Amino acid sequence: MSTTTTITAAEINKLRQTTGAGMMDCRKALVESDGDFEKAIDYLRKKGQKVAALRSDREAKEGVIIAKTTSDHKTGLIITLACETDFVSKNAEFVAVAQHIMDVAIRNNVKNLEELKASKMENVTVSDKIDDQVAKIGEKIQLTRFERIDAEAVASYIHGAYRMGVLVGLNKNSAAALEAGREVAMQIAAMNPVAVDPDSVSPEMVEREKAIVTDQIRNDPKMAGKPDEMIEKIAVGKLNAFFKENTLTAQPFVKDASKTVGDHLKSVDPALKVTMFKRVQLG
Repeated sequence: MSTTTTITAAEINKLRQTTGAGMMDCRKALVESDGDFEKAIDYLRKKGQKVAALRSDREAKEGVIIAKTTSDHKTGLIITLACETDFVSKNAEFVAVAQHIMDVAIRNNVKNLEELKASKMENVTVSDKIDDQVAKIGEKIQLTRFERIDAEAVASYIHGAYRMGVLVGLNKNSAAALEAGREVAMQIAAMNPVAVDPDSVSPEMVEREKAIVTDQIRNDPKMAGKPDEMIEKIAVGKLNAFFKENTLTAQPFVKDASKTVGDHLKSVDPALKVTMFKRVQLG
């Protein structure tokens, strides 16, 4: 570790809130990782700690998330309008402002967050409208996230009083496909998969997970002195188990655990596939 790296109590608490690991374990993880948050999560996992999250996709403590598609269901958007308190996030006017901003994004076919902030809303920009809300409410309010999917069909889902939004891109556009897409969006909200299927997992994540499971195996006293070939074979098995649990189409379908999500899609239409998804949550 670099001797100049200072670990703050706030950083330790953030890691503790994200992972559920103990305070001292979190401090040590950050020290050993030179304060790198993602590396600290990996450090805890390598040491066998059971952490509450595989990925740090939490961003704002309070606010609302809106997920919506265009009328032809070929484009879907997610926005996060963040605020400081639960009281404001549940305010009907605040929610209405977020919904209005989403309508602006849909109407103007917005491509990114900066474009949305510059779009017109009631003769002022969206940024100016948000500033008006800051002055009126007295809290910091920000547009912090924008996600977009373009596909043959896109289904959307909002979960838990605007605390999570999901988009699912599909390769076919029909009433049945969109209904299946909404069911899959609910699956994604509940199970938080890392990718559509094992083939779509990024090489970086594959290497990261392989390094973690390999270190876990090497740290097991029962594996002391075992040959590298055996450790490699066990690591591959653990990696395959990880993919089965954490990729969408391989997961048991939440509405019927006797079949996978992939099986369910085939039962709706043998050619129906999920092409991509986005999942955004407050936490």
